Amino acid sequence: MEIRRRKNQIEISELDPFLAELLREIPASTNPEGAPAAEERIFSSPTNGTEPELRSEWKMYVEPELRRLFQTATQIVASDLEQLNGNEKSLANRALRIPTKHADAWLSALNQARLVIAAKNNFTETELNDHLRSPIGSRRDLSLFQVNFYGFLQEFILREMEY
Repeated sequence: MEIRRRKNQIEISELDPFLAELLREIPASTNPEGAPAAEERIFSSPTNGTEPELRSEWKMYVEPELRRLFQTATQIVASDLEQLNGNEKSLANRALRIPTKHADAWLSALNQARLVIAAKNNFTETELNDHLRSPIGSRRDLSLFQVNFYGFLQEFILREMEY
């Protein structure tokens, strides 16, 4: 896999089927439904539960707008990812081109996915900071790899957008 910025795009090329599939999983991975810990992580209380009235106002006025913003970002990413639909055998020669104007949506969706995956798997800080862990021997290991891969993409996008 190769990542570079070209004009007004971030290009991810030389995609193998495994990494392409992880990319295609971003939109589904942002969904915290069915996992209260993930829902709490994404929509965390500004007061850590110490002020019930403020928490209630947060849920009523802020959370719906956050949900809308997160959903819009995820829809943009899903639309960009449509480039990867098609013949799996040709993925090694394909590239994903992300318009730089979509960078904020990608950062948001990647962050959501990382938070949801980490919460659903109850990863510890030690696990999340162990970047040398390998190989992938279980679904949990794959999820940890996914969190780290998405973090790598976030880091690259942020670095490229500084220029």
